[in-house]
Amino acid sequence: MDLRQMEVVVAVAEEGGFTAAARRLHVVQSAVSGAVRALERELGSALFERTTHRVSLTPAGEAFVPAARAALRAAEEARAAVDAVRGELRGLVTVGTMQGVWAGLHQPLARLRAEHPGVTVRLRQAAVADIRQAMREGTVDLAVVALDRQQQRGLVTRLLSREQMLLVSAPGRAFARKDVVTFEEVSGMPFVDFPPGFAARAEVDRAFRAAAVERTRVFEANDVLAAAELVRHDLGVCVMPASIAAHFPDLAVRRFERHAPAWKIMVVRPGGDPAPAVQALLRHIVSGTAATGQG
Repeated sequence: MDLRQMEVVVAVAEEGGFTAAARRLHVVQSAVSGAVRALERELGSALFERTTHRVSLTPAGEAFVPAARAALRAAEEARAAVDAVRGELRGLVTVGTMQGVWAGLHQPLARLRAEHPGVTVRLRQAAVADIRQAMREGTVDLAVVALDRQQQRGLVTRLLSREQMLLVSAPGRAFARKDVVTFEEVSGMPFVDFPPGFAARAEVDRAFRAAAVERTRVFEANDVLAAAELVRHDLGVCVMPASIAAHFPDLAVRRFERHAPAWKIMVVRPGGDPAPAVQALLRHIVSGTAATGQG
């Protein structure tokens, strides 16, 4: 078997089909199917269950794909090591991000691009749980996310920024005070929440539990823009990090009087020695944080 065959199998597994894998690899579908069949013949075992509607991994495929990813990473690291000796840096860095979390990431990306134009960065937006799983599988090299203490286990982390979360409402919604609210005061209001598994939802749930107050969930939105639109039409209030709420200046914001939920953004990666391209991006992210006084 060769690395190209491994790359094809991994692409089919990750994309969920031969057609999508062909698009990703910029080849015709027959080339993908042929590579998979040839490898299956060599291994003496089917890697995929093929039906009319979907493609799924067999038990042999489930065992093969993580090993293939590891082999592809090792090959990439070997190429990067040789490039580094020649004074060049190449490779692919996959960065996981959460919706609404940017944390000035464009700045370290620009510095990386200027220093190492041969490095390609792939951004993957997903929920926290999916990003953690991707790091365990080796498909994400590092992430800029909000994680609680339990979610940080097994990862190397560094705090980038810390901020309060604010209550966001339509400007016309009545409150007893102009700038401050309590959990008790807002508990009876309709809430626009993010789904379970979202970091913002976890922080808000934790804060209301600590205050021993229940809130009235009316809407769930898995998109920041959708949540803001519901709030804009006064269908509910929402708790958002201050940096996200700042994107909607037409909405009213109020801080919590006590024990406001906190939003902590950090850069995280799996344990072990990162590849040179990953190290370079980490260095720019961390140096940028230090320069702005965050963390």
